[in-house]
Amino acid sequence: MSEEPVSIVSHISIGTNQFEQATTFYDTVLATLNCRRIMAHEDAVAYGRKFPEFWVQTPIDGQPATLGNGTHFGFVATSREQVQQFFDAALKAGATADGAPGPRKEYGDPYYGCFVRDLDGHKIEAAFWDTELAESQSS
Repeated sequence: MSEEPVSIVSHISIGTNQFEQATTFYDTVLATLNCRRIMAHEDAVAYGRKFPEFWVQTPIDGQPATLGNGTHFGFVATSREQVQQFFDAALKAGATADGAPGPRKEYGDPYYGCFVRDLDGHKIEAAFWDTELAESQSS
């Protein structure tokens, strides 16, 4: 029997209207979270740590990529420092800040994260969940 996956999501895909620039952006930004290209096709690249979890691609129907209102994609960081590195790398690579690194009271004390808009305007997040703090608060 195989080990139960940590994530509940198999993978997600986002569309881009500037494939080369978008993949260069994600190569740089996701590297701060120890993610890398796992697969690559002519118009699609998949990123992950062990398997393809996050795809960047041109829309398969040939129509322009559009944004989802209320949609954002959160990536797991292993420390507050990784959240900062993600934020800094994203801004340097052309992202727009949409929430500086820091705690968010509404998410609870163990949360520390940041939000940016990528080159196509997708909202992305890096979040660290302090499991030690969460465990101490539940005791």
